[in-house]
Amino acid sequence: MDLNLSGKHALVCGGSEGIGRAAAIELAALGADVTLLARRDDALRDAVAALPARATQCHGHLVADVSQATALADAVAALIAKKPVHILVNNTGGPPGGPAHAAAIDAYLDAFNKHLVANHTLLQAVLPGMRGARWGRIVNVISTSVYEPIPNLGVSNTIRGAVASWAKTLSRELGGDGITVNNVLPGYTRTQRLDQILADRSTATGKSRDDIANAMLASVPLGRFAEAGEIGGVIAFLCTHAAAYVNGQSLAVDGGRMQSI
Repeated sequence: MDLNLSGKHALVCGGSEGIGRAAAIELAALGADVTLLARRDDALRDAVAALPARATQCHGHLVADVSQATALADAVAALIAKKPVHILVNNTGGPPGGPAHAAAIDAYLDAFNKHLVANHTLLQAVLPGMRGARWGRIVNVISTSVYEPIPNLGVSNTIRGAVASWAKTLSRELGGDGITVNNVLPGYTRTQRLDQILADRSTATGKSRDDIANAMLASVPLGRFAEAGEIGGVIAFLCTHAAAYVNGQSLAVDGGRMQSI
């Protein structure tokens, strides 16, 4: 099985922590040069320092805010002028919780900009290099809500579905260029996002975080939360030569929680 990513350059968004950082570690372990993108320079430097590296590898970071499309495009253009990107991992923290009907219009617009518009901005920046190489991997980290909406995450459910449809469309448009586009749908994973969801549900219901966590785990056949590295490993696999015929898929990594087939 060919898992070697030597000579490939990966741009990993949200790479300073959580699933993004875990994916970056796995990609680096497979030989890819990795650039981490996030807003905080200090956190990015710490994350880059933690990446595994061989003598031939070169890792780096890019400070950018995905909500600022023009500045994001400029920052990535400067990066790819030095080194084309072959692998793009789109990964951004989810919107705040709450029911769909109560969400402000601005909440939908903000989430749309941070997710779909940012993803599309990055795609357009890296696409010429991928086409030139006749090889590319785009992996979007979204949510199981694209199959089964998650209660009290109305804005997230809506925007994640839009990203999944965008990705499926791209997979059909770009496959002939040797570029695959897939989505990874994490289940309940030990990240800051999970902490936020537990806190929001505790506030909304008056129940303890432990009670809410136990209720969530009751729906997971494996009986535990995922570790970020378990999601990162799947992301990295989809970026390898071994996964070259996997395209246009939304792959749940949820411990079997979803009941749909």
